[in-house]
Amino acid sequence: MKIVVLVKQVPDSGADRNLRSDDNTVDRASASNVINEMDEYAIEEALSLQEAHGGEVVVLTVGPDRATESIRKALSMGPDSAVHVVDDALHGSCAVATSKVLAAAIAQQQADLVICGAESTDGRVQVMPHMIAERLGIAALTGARKLTVEGSTLTIERQTDEGYEVVTASTPALVSVWDTINDPRYPSFKGIMAAKKKPLQTLSLGDLGIAAGEVGFEGSTSAVVEHSKRPPRQAGNKIDAGDDGGSKLVEYLASEKFV
Repeated sequence: MKIVVLVKQVPDSGADRNLRSDDNTVDRASASNVINEMDEYAIEEALSLQEAHGGEVVVLTVGPDRATESIRKALSMGPDSAVHVVDDALHGSCAVATSKVLAAAIAQQQADLVICGAESTDGRVQVMPHMIAERLGIAALTGARKLTVEGSTLTIERQTDEGYEVVTASTPALVSVWDTINDPRYPSFKGIMAAKKKPLQTLSLGDLGIAAGEVGFEGSTSAVVEHSKRPPRQAGNKIDAGDDGGSKLVEYLASEKFV
């Protein structure tokens, strides 16, 4: 089985994140960039399947040159190789345009299974798995909290607010996972050193047969028109203790419809 794991480099959600003032895109140059947290669970699931069934695990990312840092971090966990789609024309691409690029790169790999995180911490739109599966014409088993493979049959438990659903499909297919599916392993020193020598293929839009006008600002279906900083937190209402303090508190809670 050949498994492709989608990995995205994103600004650290624990640090300040900003949009650029010139084009309203994420300011990645000044951010502390890391692997999208949910993608680490996707990597772990792929490696667990490889250990149980054999095969090959390939990491795939679309991003600027600096995304190589996250690729090497992903490879240090254990995958066999990586593919990095990098092209200046990609800047400003929306989810629809990005899905076209990812689908084209996945098609070249002829994967049996694609695994990705259910969402990215910078976009949080949760649509990429569905878009890619639609473009590739394969089944999308999304929101998995558990994945079982028996031959060419995949079975997941899809996490819901009420519990879970059991969904099955045949390979090739795409599975997106939540952070409830496993506990990602930590890269060992041996893994970190080995990652430096693992194959890393770099592709451009031309290698994928995609014209520059199909991506970026020109090829996107949506764009951020303007943005502003979140307003500072305002001081709250203060109720002084006293004989009528309790009554005032109840009156305030009632006015805000808390009681």
